[in-house]
Amino acid sequence: MAPLINLSGLVLSDPWRCVGSEEELNEAKTSLAEHLILSLALWQSHGKTLSAMGHNIGVCLSPADEPEELVSALASLPVVAVQFPNFTDGRGYSQGRILRERMGYTGDLRAMGDILRDQIYLLHRCGFSSFALRAD
Repeated sequence: MAPLINLSGLVLSDPWRCVGSEEELNEAKTSLAEHLILSLALWQSHGKTLSAMGHNIGVCLSPADEPEELVSALASLPVVAVQFPNFTDGRGYSQGRILRERMGYTGDLRAMGDILRDQIYLLHRCGFSSFALRAD
């Protein structure tokens, strides 16, 4: 499991389970995971149903996803994660700023993936509030 760090620099236990495929979603349902971060496609197809079943649902944006897809449900999302597939991909910085500054998102904005320690300050300036780093 990857470490989760908050703005105070504390390493936290992460109750959220990231789900990116239908297979992972079926596994999460059978394990009764309550806190799920779904890919945008899974959120669009299963988010309402899972919420009605009592799951807490968040969304994970890949670099190619548009944050505006979340506009109708942004106020009800406790966490929006932004995937950084490698540390040189800066599209997530823009997604973070759009979510915070243009769209007014106030929940946990999480940077996930290939994030270097040196990038945390800049990510925070773009609105990120937690950081799920690679396990290594």
